[in-house]
Amino acid sequence: MNIILEARDVRYRYPQSRDAIKGISFHVRRGEKIALVGPNGAGKSTLLQMFNGMIRPDTGTMLFDNEPIRYDTTSLRQIRKRVGYVLQNPDRQIIAPTVYQDVAFGPANLGYDEQAIRQAVAVALRHVGLDGFERRAPHQLSGGEKKRVAIAGVLAMDPDVLVFDEPTSGLDPSGSEDLMELLEELNNEGKTIIISTHDVELVYPWADRAILLLDGRILQEDVPDVAFGNPSHVRMAHLSVPTLLDLSQELGKRGFVQPQRKPRSVLDMIHIIENLLHRKDGYSGTGTISVCDVDTEDETPLAAWISSRENLAVGAIGTRAKQRAGQEQLTLDFTYGVIDKCILRALRGQDSLILTTSSMAGRVVTRVEEYCRESGNTITVIPLDTAGRCQKSDLTKDIGVGQDSSDKKT
Repeated sequence: MNIILEARDVRYRYPQSRDAIKGISFHVRRGEKIALVGPNGAGKSTLLQMFNGMIRPDTGTMLFDNEPIRYDTTSLRQIRKRVGYVLQNPDRQIIAPTVYQDVAFGPANLGYDEQAIRQAVAVALRHVGLDGFERRAPHQLSGGEKKRVAIAGVLAMDPDVLVFDEPTSGLDPSGSEDLMELLEELNNEGKTIIISTHDVELVYPWADRAILLLDGRILQEDVPDVAFGNPSHVRMAHLSVPTLLDLSQELGKRGFVQPQRKPRSVLDMIHIIENLLHRKDGYSGTGTISVCDVDTEDETPLAAWISSRENLAVGAIGTRAKQRAGQEQLTLDFTYGVIDKCILRALRGQDSLILTTSSMAGRVVTRVEEYCRESGNTITVIPLDTAGRCQKSDLTKDIGVGQDSSDKKT
């Protein structure tokens, strides 16, 4: 199963206090997105701090890459390079007088030379959308910007696993959406992501697996629709059933037969409702989804290309894509849940353009393929360069059910 992190019957009690972790065992596969979910005091933060040796279990074993974590100074330095930890409050993590110095702190402690440090800092800041912030003082930044500096400080060490304690705490809805999109992008680039939260609406469409914690124990562990599908367990954990799952369950109680796969997005729910209304013959005249990779070197403005297309919606995935849109003063119709929203437009016969990064461009095709395979519809995905020109690429596809990808090139 390619397990990267594992807990074997770990227990921990704070000095002169309560038992915080009471015999927990589970594993994390490489490349997974895992959410630890539960109320305050459930043990989420304590467990997260065991992942990189910040807390040592009283009994039991924590393993990384099938090797028990050791707690001598050299071993801890190595594990903290490979398992990066982002605190809930970035003010507790940012320690240097400038952004550059703070992000450079980790690589410097790992013994990087000056050139390697500069490169690591530049890559990390670009990744979180903070190019040009090197000389800024952290106390002058917004809460969302501070959070990104903290993430950049961890990314500069190029860890295999990223651990986030309440990553959207203190952020407004837009900032939360941007951050979760960044986590999706990092995961798509191969990072294993683990977060703690009590926000079930945040976790439900995002996580590969959800682990419900209560009073230092695992209450439920499974894919999100199963983990949150038992109302009694959800109530015990002082949580609520995600809205889409709640609606799906209510439809089931009313006798409406549904697919085994529960809805994880508005798009999934629309598909279920349409099938219940006997619209199983698909759509005619679907729109297209164009994909523009903003990481290409061409900086030709897109505004003219967009304005020449009537009723074109524009979405952006990732910080760099949103920055590019801002630089060109493009109005974004979609900034979160972009792919599914563009699919919904295509089903109405309307065209969309998605600005995205190189690492996420393939994800657009994968998601459209998944939907078309399940629904029987066909949607055309067209790659563009940043000048708005069609590229002759394997990304250009008429995606439809029952087609092999080798037969979908146009």
